[in-house]
Amino acid sequence: MDAGEASELQARLAAAVHALNHDANPSVRLAANQWLLALQGSPQGWAVATGLLAAPDPPPPADLLFFAAQMLRRKIQSPGPALPGAGLAPQLLDALLLAARRFCAAPAPRQLLTQICLALSALALRAEGGVDGLFARMPHLPAPAVLELLTVLPEEAAQDQAGDTGVDAATRCRFTRELLAHAPAVLEFLHSQSEKVPADDDGVPLHERNRRILRCLLSWVRVGCFSETPATTLATHPLLTFSFNSLQVPFSFDVAIEVMTELVSQQKELPEAFLIKMPYIREVLLLPALANRTEKIIAGLACLMCEVGQAAPALVAEGGSQALALADALLRCVAFTSEDWEIADSTLQFWCSLAHFILGTDVNTAKRNASQELFLPVFSSLLDALLFRAQIDTDEHGTDGAPCIPDELAQFRMNLEELLVDICLLLGTPAYINKLFSRGWEFSSQSVPWKEVEVRMYALSMVADTILQDESPFDFSMIMRFVNILSSRTPVELNGSLFMVYKSFGDVIGSYSKWLSSSQSNIKPLLLFCASGISKSVSSNACSLALRKLCEDASSFIHEPQNLEVLFWISEGMDKGNLRLEDEEEIVSAITHALSSVHDKELRKSSLARLLCSSYSAVEKIIDIDRDNSLRQNPATYTQSLDLAVRGLYRMSALFGHLSTQTTSGLVDDDIILVLLGIVWPLLEKLFRSSHMENVSLSAAVCRSLSSAIHSCGQHFDVLLHKVLECLSTNFLRFQRHDCFLRTSANVIEEFGHKEEFGALFVRTFETLSSASSILTLNSSYTCDQEPDLVEAYTYFTSMFIRCCPKEAIVASSSLLELSFQKAAICSTAMHRGAALAAMSYISCFLEVALAAVLESPECIPNGSPGVARIQILARCGEGLLSNVLYALLGVSALSRVSII
Repeated sequence: MDAGEASELQARLAAAVHALNHDANPSVRLAANQWLLALQGSPQGWAVATGLLAAPDPPPPADLLFFAAQMLRRKIQSPGPALPGAGLAPQLLDALLLAARRFCAAPAPRQLLTQICLALSALALRAEGGVDGLFARMPHLPAPAVLELLTVLPEEAAQDQAGDTGVDAATRCRFTRELLAHAPAVLEFLHSQSEKVPADDDGVPLHERNRRILRCLLSWVRVGCFSETPATTLATHPLLTFSFNSLQVPFSFDVAIEVMTELVSQQKELPEAFLIKMPYIREVLLLPALANRTEKIIAGLACLMCEVGQAAPALVAEGGSQALALADALLRCVAFTSEDWEIADSTLQFWCSLAHFILGTDVNTAKRNASQELFLPVFSSLLDALLFRAQIDTDEHGTDGAPCIPDELAQFRMNLEELLVDICLLLGTPAYINKLFSRGWEFSSQSVPWKEVEVRMYALSMVADTILQDESPFDFSMIMRFVNILSSRTPVELNGSLFMVYKSFGDVIGSYSKWLSSSQSNIKPLLLFCASGISKSVSSNACSLALRKLCEDASSFIHEPQNLEVLFWISEGMDKGNLRLEDEEEIVSAITHALSSVHDKELRKSSLARLLCSSYSAVEKIIDIDRDNSLRQNPATYTQSLDLAVRGLYRMSALFGHLSTQTTSGLVDDDIILVLLGIVWPLLEKLFRSSHMENVSLSAAVCRSLSSAIHSCGQHFDVLLHKVLECLSTNFLRFQRHDCFLRTSANVIEEFGHKEEFGALFVRTFETLSSASSILTLNSSYTCDQEPDLVEAYTYFTSMFIRCCPKEAIVASSSLLELSFQKAAICSTAMHRGAALAAMSYISCFLEVALAAVLESPECIPNGSPGVARIQILARCGEGLLSNVLYALLGVSALSRVSII
C-alpha cells in the first residue's frame, strides 16, 4: 500500500470513527461500524493503525488514536495466524512502545495509554520471548508508561480464556512463569516509585501516582508475586507498609484494601501480622469513619477485618486483646445503620466461621469451653446488633399495593438463618430465648413496639429446629399474650407493616404448633389469630401454613364446637376471593383434617358437607348465568364470577384430595363419601353441560376437582362412570384445545381400567377422543410443535389405556392403538422437548408392555390376545418407528434436546 492509498484509507477511517461516535442517524452509525469491522479484519489494518499512532505532530484526534490502539489489540488477540509474520512482530512491538512513550502524559487521555499497553501485553503473551523482550525495552519508557504496562501485564495472565481466544492454558502458564521471573525487579521499581516526593513531579499528581502504584501492586499480588516470600519477611515489606499507610488516604483507600485483602487470602501466616494492627485500625480508622458515617471506609475495613478473621479463626478464638478488638470493630460495623444492609451482610461469613470453629469437634473440650465462655458476651451483643439491623423500619409497598420489605433486607434476613442457629447453639437455647424476650414490654395494645416484637419472632422462627431438638422448657405465655392482642384487632386496624408482624407470628406458630397446641386454652386464640393473618396477602401464606399445622397437631382439641365455628368462619371468608389459590388449598386441607377428627359421625358428615357447600355456592352462581343470559352482558361481573367459581372448584379439589388420605386410614367412611359425592357430582355435571366450559381456567378447575373426587371416592363412582366419560369426551370434541379433558379421561382409566365390565366404555371413549380433528391433524412434527400440551395429554391417555385396560379392550381398539403409535413416532421428531419426550415415553411404554407379553408366553402367544395385537402393530409400524426415532435422536431436532438425551 503506497502513501496515497494509506492517506486515503486513514481519511476514510477518520470519517467512519467520527460517524460511529457522533452521527445521530442510526443507519449511518451501523454502516460505519460494519466498515470498521471489515477494516479491522483486513491485512491493511496493521499498517493503518500503526501509521496513525506514529503520525507526526499534531497527532490525530484522540478518538481516532484510541480506535487505532484498540484495533491493534483486537487483531493481536484474534484467533488464528493474525500476527503479521515473525519478522514484523518486533516492528509492531517497537511501534507500540514508541506510542506508549509518546502518549503517556497529558494532554493524551489516560484510556489511550491503557489501550496501547493492553496491545503490548497481548503481543508479549503470543510472541516468542515476548515478556523478556518487553522488559528489556522498559527502561527506555517514562515511569507513567512503565507503571501502566506493569499493571495490565499480569491481568493478561489471569484473563478468562473465553474472552481472549487463541491462547491455551500451557501458553498462559509459560507467560505467568516468565512474568514472575521479573517480579523482584517490578517490586523494586514500585518501591522506588512509592518513595518519590512531590518534588520528583513527572506530571502525575502524588495522590494519583500512589493510586496507580497500588493498582499495579494489586495486579502482581493476584498473579502471585509474593508466593515465595516468607510471611515474616512480607509482614515488614516496605510495599505492605505503603499499602497500610494508604488506608489513611481516601483517594487510594479502596485499592489499598484490595491489596491487603488479596494478600491475607493468599498468605496463611500473614493474618497474624494484621491481627496485631487491629487496635490501630479500630481506633484510628474505623471509629472516625463511624462517627463521620463514611460508608466507603467502613465497608472496606469490614471487608479486610473479615478476611483476616476468616483466615485465622484459631487466633481469633484465643481471645487476645487484638482478637477482641477485631470482634468489637466488626460488631460496630454490624450495628452501623445505612440505607442498605451490605456492610452488615459482609460480616456474616466471619461470624459463622468463628462460631463453627468454637463449636467444632476438632478443638479439645477445655479449650472450646474457654473460648465459648470468652465469646458469649460478644455473640450476645452480636444478636442485639443483628436484631436491630433486621428490623423493618420502612413501609414499602409492592406493585399490588401490599406492604413488603425492601429486597436487600429480605436477602439479609435469608442470609441470617445460619448465623442465628450458630448463636443459639453458642448461647444455649434458654439463654437465646431469654435474650429474645427480655425487653420487659408493656402489653397495652397501643404501646407495643411491634417492629421490635416482629424481628424477635422472626429470630425465634429461624432457630425452631434447634430449639425443638433441644427440648428445653419453653414458656409460651408471652407469645400467647401477643397473639391475643393481634387476634382482637379490627379489620380497620389491620394495615401497613403490621401484617409483617402477623407473618412472623404465623411462622412461629407453624414452627412450634405442637408445643403451643398442647394447652386446650390456646387453640381458639391461635385460630382467631390465623383468621386475622390470613386476610392479607403478605401474611396469608404463613398463617395458612400455621393453621394446617395447628389442625394436625391439635387433633385432641380442634374438634371442640367453639374451634369448629372459627374454622367455618375462616372457610366462609375465602368467598371474597382475595387469597392465592395455594393458600386457599392449604386452608381447606387444614379444615378437612380437623373435621375428619370429629368423633360424632353425623356431625362429621354434616360438617364436611357444610365445608363443601361454602364452595358450592360460588360454583352454582356461574351456572345460574346460563339461565339468565343478561348477567353475561357485564364483563366485569362475569369475570369475577368465573374467578370465584374457579376458586370454589380448587377448594373442592383440595377437600377431596385430603379426604383420599383420610379414607385409606379409616377416618372417613363410605357414608360420608356418598353424601359428598351426592353434592359434588350434580354440580360438576351441570358445569360440564354449560357453555362456560369454553373458559380454559374453569375447564381445568372442573377437571382437577373431578380427578380428586374420583381418586377419593373410588368405587362409588362406578355408577357414574358412563356419564363422566361422556361429559369428558363430549367437551373435548367441543373445545379441542383444552387438553385437561384428555388428562382427566386418562385418570379415569388409570383408576377403573382394571374392571372388565367397563372395557367397551373405554373403547368408545378412545374412539370418540381419537375422532377429534385436533388429534387427526397430529401427523407432522410441525403440528406437534404447535400443540405440545395436546401431544403430551394424548400420549398420556394412550399410555394409560395400554397399561390399564382389559385385554378385550386392547384387542378391540388395535386399529386405534396403531394410529396412536404412528402419531407418537411422528411426534418424537418434534423440536418441542416436552412433546417429543412425551411421545418417546409412550413408545417406550408400548414396547415394554409388548415385551412383557412375549416373556409371559415365550413359546406361543395365543391368537386374539393383546400381545399378538401389539406385536402386529409393531410389525406394521416398525420401519416408520425406527426411522422417526433415529431422526429424533440424531437429526436436527435432536440438537434442542441434547442436554436431556
